[in-house]
Amino acid sequence: MTRVYYREAVGALVVFDVTRASTFEAVLKWKDDLDSKVTLNHGRPVPAVLLANKSDQIAYQLPKLDSFCRENGFVDWFETSAKENTNIKEAAWCLVEHILNNEESLMTEPEPNSILLSGCTSTTSSNFNCSSCLK
Repeated sequence: MTRVYYREAVGALVVFDVTRASTFEAVLKWKDDLDSKVTLNHGRPVPAVLLANKSDQIAYQLPKLDSFCRENGFVDWFETSAKENTNIKEAAWCLVEHILNNEESLMTEPEPNSILLSGCTSTTSSNFNCSSCLK
């Protein structure tokens, strides 16, 4: 995919179809593409949640993907069914929670290449009224 598609992304849902093995085989390609084209301001990859979709169409339990996700940089995974609305909200909340945690850590970490001079009262990057702040 092009970088334009990923512009301003702060998180991703990577979805594969449990009824089509080829889609699971492509998951790592999609994740590598995502990681190579977008990172957060602090250089870390955007949080990505893996969704095993169409879980309503399989009669067996999916193998645990915990170690697969840990080894490949996914923050979590969910068995989902878009048709039955199973675990969609939970997966979205998981992703949002990781996005917000990244935002909070961004607010507490000093930005690289920024200088805060004494006497400056500017506390947000969007407030550049202080003439003492340099970027």
